[in-house]
Order: sequence, then structure tokens, then C-alpha cells
Amino acid sequence: MFGKPFVRTLISRSAENRTDRRRFLKAAGAAGLGVVGATYLGVQATSSASATGEAAAAEAPSDAAVLNFALNLEYLEAEFYSFAVYGRGLPDDLTGGVGTQGGVAGGKKVMFHDKALHQFAKEIAGDEVAHVKFLRGALGEAAVSRPEIDLKDSFTAAAKAAGLISEYQQFDPFANEKNFLLAAYLFEDVGVTAYKGAAPLITNKTFLDAAAGILAAEAYHAATIRTSLFDRDLGDAAAKISNARDALDGPGDDDQGVLLGNQANIVPTDHNGICFGRGADRVLNVVYLNPGAVKQGGFFPKGVNGDIVASGGA
Repeated sequence: MFGKPFVRTLISRSAENRTDRRRFLKAAGAAGLGVVGATYLGVQATSSASATGEAAAAEAPSDAAVLNFALNLEYLEAEFYSFAVYGRGLPDDLTGGVGTQGGVAGGKKVMFHDKALHQFAKEIAGDEVAHVKFLRGALGEAAVSRPEIDLKDSFTAAAKAAGLISEYQQFDPFANEKNFLLAAYLFEDVGVTAYKGAAPLITNKTFLDAAAGILAAEAYHAATIRTSLFDRDLGDAAAKISNARDALDGPGDDDQGVLLGNQANIVPTDHNGICFGRGADRVLNVVYLNPGAVKQGGFFPKGVNGDIVASGGA
């Protein structure tokens, strides 16, 4: 999900963060790493660097900063799915850490009637909470706290921007199964494209193995949500959300809905059958619900915690 210049400096900088790397390697040996949201996992120490490369590397985020970016996004997904399935968010012992700890606005249990969908939601919720636990364990005392999260007004703003509701209406993602699926769709595709953006640049085999497994898990989640939307004839609504994401994340028209013509489009790929990727700044454009270069908004009213906080500009 990070651009090539960023990743090059990150790879160089990794040599300066052996403690972070050892901690992550130890945790990755026992568990998989996930993100919504999204992060770059592949960091490998370089044997030497030019003076220019060293200067650039000094400005790059540390390994811990990158993982903390992922943790912010995992907090968002874990809160959303936990409320939808259980009617409660993360326990207090999974929300503290470095930076300003924030609360969660909105969120309640969805009254599921479809048993299969309920099971899908429960499984995804479990995965997202596990991701939070893993990242916090990998980061140790460097883990950032949960930032302020908005699961209420942010969805209304997103629905208005997508044209799902009128200016005077409210969108409650927890009101029914339809709204839940549309809200989940807003997140899931972002996570998959984020991992796609990082995968080609990972050189450390341990990290690559973890990233490949998590990309697969996120793709399973996204495909489940996309299939559920298609089965319920919600293709037109999904297309509006897709168009809204495209309008937020910079130039290009890569995002795809669940319909291609009148046919199912469960796996959004190009003519080669390959999915596209997003950079970290463009992921923040989507979750901040702002196409400009900002540091807060949307689902994170006061921004995310850590060093990677700015969205991309127009």
C-alpha cells in the first residue's frame, strides 16, 4: 500500500530498527498479521547505503511506525464488526498505548435474520480482533492506543457522498443486514488493495509469508461481503460506494463494484486477472473521507495515532 520511494527508504531504515524487527519476527512466527485498512510488512536490512540513501532513510518511518499504522486501521475494523456481532467494542485492555486514546461513537448489535450472514460476520469479527491482539503483541510497549473512532456520523457522510441517501437522511450501518453489508463493503476492498500495493516490494521471506497469508484472509473477507451484496441485488448501491472510493483516492478509475454489466464481479481485477493496490496516503483519503491532504476526518475525527497520519493530495 506504500509507494516505491517510501518502501525503498523503509527497507534501508529497517537496519536501524533491529529491536522492532526481532519483536515482529518472534510474533509472526506464531500468528498472522492482518489489516483493513493495511500495511507494508516487508523490511530487510541493507548491507550498505549511499549518503543520499542514508539521508532519505533517516526520514522514513521505523518498522514500529508502519505496524502502528496498521494497528489504527485494525482498531476501526475490529470495533465495527465487534459491535455488529456482539453489541460491544474492544475490551479496555486492547485499547491503551502510546498517543491519545479515544472513544468510539456509535455502534450497536445488528439484528441478523440470515443465519449464514451472522456466521460470516462473527468469523470476520474474530479475525479482526485477533489482528489487533497480534499487532499489539508484536509492537509491545510501542503500540499506539486506539484513536477516536466515529461509527455514526462518518457512515452518514459516506452514504451521502455516495448518493445512497439524501442530504437530510441518516445512515445507520447497524440498523439492518443491508446497511451492515454496505458498510462492511466500504472497508473490505480497501484492505485488499492495500496489501496488493505492498506485496511486490516485500523481500524478507518471513514477512512475505505472513503478508501472503493475510492478503488471502482479507480477500476471503472481501469476497464474502461482495457475494452477499450480489445475492441480495445490492449491486447498484455497491457501485455508488465504489465510485465514491474512486473519487476519494486520487486519479484513476480502478475501484470496481460487484457488477460488471449485468454479470457478477466478485473478484475486481483488470484484464489480466490482477487486482490493483493503494498507497498508505490513499487509504487515508478513503477513511478520512477527504480527497485532499489532511490529517484527520471521517472515521478518525482526530486522526490516527503514530507517525503515518497524512492522506494524499489531489
